[in-house]
Amino acid sequence: MPLDYPVHRRTLPNGLRVVVSPDHTVPNVTVNLWVGVGSRHEQAGRTGFAHLFEHLMFQGSRNVRSGEHFEALMAEGGRLNATTWFDRTNYFETVPKGALELALWLEADRHGYLLDALTQENLDNQRDVVKEEKRQRYDNQPYGTALIDVYATVFPEGHPYHHPTIGSMEDLDAADLEDVHAFFRRFYAPDNTVLTLCGDIEPEEGFALVERHLGGLDARAQTPRPALPQLEPLTAPVRVERREQVPNDRLHVAFRLPVDGTDELVAATVALDCLGGLSTSRLVRRLVRREQSAVGAHATAWGFVDGVSLGFVVIDAAPDADPADLEAALLEELERLAADGPTEAELEASIAQSERAWLSALASQEERADLLSRYTLLHDDPEIVNTHLDTVRAVTAERVMEATRRWLRPESRAVVAYLDAADDAESTEAVA
Repeated sequence: MPLDYPVHRRTLPNGLRVVVSPDHTVPNVTVNLWVGVGSRHEQAGRTGFAHLFEHLMFQGSRNVRSGEHFEALMAEGGRLNATTWFDRTNYFETVPKGALELALWLEADRHGYLLDALTQENLDNQRDVVKEEKRQRYDNQPYGTALIDVYATVFPEGHPYHHPTIGSMEDLDAADLEDVHAFFRRFYAPDNTVLTLCGDIEPEEGFALVERHLGGLDARAQTPRPALPQLEPLTAPVRVERREQVPNDRLHVAFRLPVDGTDELVAATVALDCLGGLSTSRLVRRLVRREQSAVGAHATAWGFVDGVSLGFVVIDAAPDADPADLEAALLEELERLAADGPTEAELEASIAQSERAWLSALASQEERADLLSRYTLLHDDPEIVNTHLDTVRAVTAERVMEATRRWLRPESRAVVAYLDAADDAESTEAVA
């Protein structure tokens, strides 16, 4: 039976795209905004700005003091936060229906009039917060910079996905207040934003409330550049090795994939499921359970829209295991999958896992709102929430085999290896 979540959409005169999905099971409403600015929109020398604004947006605006956005909504029983990624910045809150107008008023104030309160003091303060976040999440964590290495290895210098969303601290230090104001004026505009209401509200009521509070914001976004052409797979393997104090040797083996929204990406995702995306995947059965040369193996695909997506396999080596043997085993499984395709059981397991994850996400009011915003902003089609599973169920073994041969070739891999520096010390002591 096809999914039929209600989806109503309207574009306001100022370009704000509004989606309303009624759900009267609980007296709450989720407000979810996707702004069309992420780290891929940043320019060289100005990285980290998208993530910086995720913080600055809670530091006050024309009529709201610093921290009041959180305080006002939490006092009404709401929960809220924000995130930054390559393709977007996301702001969201779930509130009792009686607090919906307050939430929309607060969003209108910061999305329209943040610059009234964006002072040098706020900028300096949030720069320090971002630096501390980088130290905690990246610099002082085992394998903390591994994905940063993956992006820089898989995607060429100058490509929008080459640098991470955390950005460069040097770039943030070099930014002055006018740089930051200009970034906001360029990207934070109703005609570069999607606002979704999901919950206990009817469509016309929702559209009217959004129009009342955000309809007066000025359209000012610059015309976005066209998406880049599809980035082809690597033509030869690339390798980066890091020697650090880590719990165990870890391999990240990454590949360029087709862009989000394509049937080919879905097929490549199923291929990665067969390798390491499920508890019954080939690498789990072989390396973790049978050979016990790895303590963990998993694979995933991330869909991006600017000319390429990313897929990668992560293998955690068991004590005394040789990472080279683990990599060789992965390449053998890639070649076998390309030659023979997935078994019927593997294909069924991957599709079943996708169905479970998708239905679980849609059952959450907050996650459904997020998906509606995502597909409206990135694909101009919120109905994908109802049709995505049809695309997944249409995947065949032949298409998985073709995607493996095209995108997951051994010679197209980028390997980022984090190897325990203690192994070198032990070897040196043994020789001495």
